[in-house]
Amino acid sequence: MKWTALFVAALLAPAGLAQQSSVQPHTDPLAPLRFMTGSWRGVNNGQPGEGTSERTYAFELGGAVLAVRNTAVYPPQPKNEKGETHRDAGFFSYDKARKLIVFRQFHSEGFVNQYAQDPAAGGPDTIVFVTEVIENIPPGWRARETYRKTGPDTMIETFELAAPGKPFEVYSECALKRVK
Repeated sequence: MKWTALFVAALLAPAGLAQQSSVQPHTDPLAPLRFMTGSWRGVNNGQPGEGTSERTYAFELGGAVLAVRNTAVYPPQPKNEKGETHRDAGFFSYDKARKLIVFRQFHSEGFVNQYAQDPAAGGPDTIVFVTEVIENIPPGWRARETYRKTGPDTMIETFELAAPGKPFEVYSECALKRVK
């Protein structure tokens, strides 16, 4: 009986090894965002006028999420006479069920955007997110965030809005450079 069990185990072992060797190596679902880690400064241009941004990206919760903190300052100017300071914070995470990166963004003005990655719109150096839900805005509005890596320490972030039934229009674009 003992020998029979050993014999069966010996016969099945190669099949088990073959199954183990066919397992795909673990991939990093947040790899497209890793280049963002660090502190960045940039110049904004768009509907609120010309301004500057400072932001940080850092992995948190054991690397499960990428957190971003952003401050954009638009000084008083003809296009925006009062000027404004915009702040937002967000978290990128990976949704295993949908196999997509999801981005949740919280704005100082009270808007909360939940974006899902649009893999068809991205590329090797570009990742695109389109809103699934926007809180505290009239129904039908949509937003799109595009991050394009332009060098090892540079990227361009484009924020677009679409009114109900309308196509996306660039609201602001920010050319960022890593400072550390």
